[in-house]
Amino acid sequence: MDWFLLVIAILLIILGLVGCILPVIPGPPLSFLGLLIVHFTEFADYTTNFLIIAAIIAILVTVLDYVVPIWGTKRFGGTKAGMWGAGIGMVIGMIFLGPLGLILGPLAGAIIGESLKGANNKDAFRAGLGAFIGFLTGVGLKLAASIYITYHFIKGIF
Repeated sequence: MDWFLLVIAILLIILGLVGCILPVIPGPPLSFLGLLIVHFTEFADYTTNFLIIAAIIAILVTVLDYVVPIWGTKRFGGTKAGMWGAGIGMVIGMIFLGPLGLILGPLAGAIIGESLKGANNKDAFRAGLGAFIGFLTGVGLKLAASIYITYHFIKGIF
């Protein structure tokens, strides 16, 4: 049974890493789940404190992934219209374009939101660029968390 659980855990770790790039798959939570599963085998034993910290990191990074594009919009000069546009664009993009919509949705939404507010093209594009940079930052945070979890996963097994 331990070997079966190890295979499942390895698949979850791999899927977690892939999920950091494909926005539809929740990368860090899957990586954490793989770590948790291997904890209940003979292959690894983690402390409760470490598992709690890893869970908090996975949850925090997953939540931040949805907030950072909106924050990026504001940081690059976007107004509330741009932030709302980025948030709505992310949801609509995800529904209609799948993973690609999570990339393009905030960009287009921030541009549209700023344009509807009356911003010139340069300012609207800048707000959209902020949403895109926020998206890339979210991907980076998810990758960092999943790589951290993967490192401890491998370290625990060997």
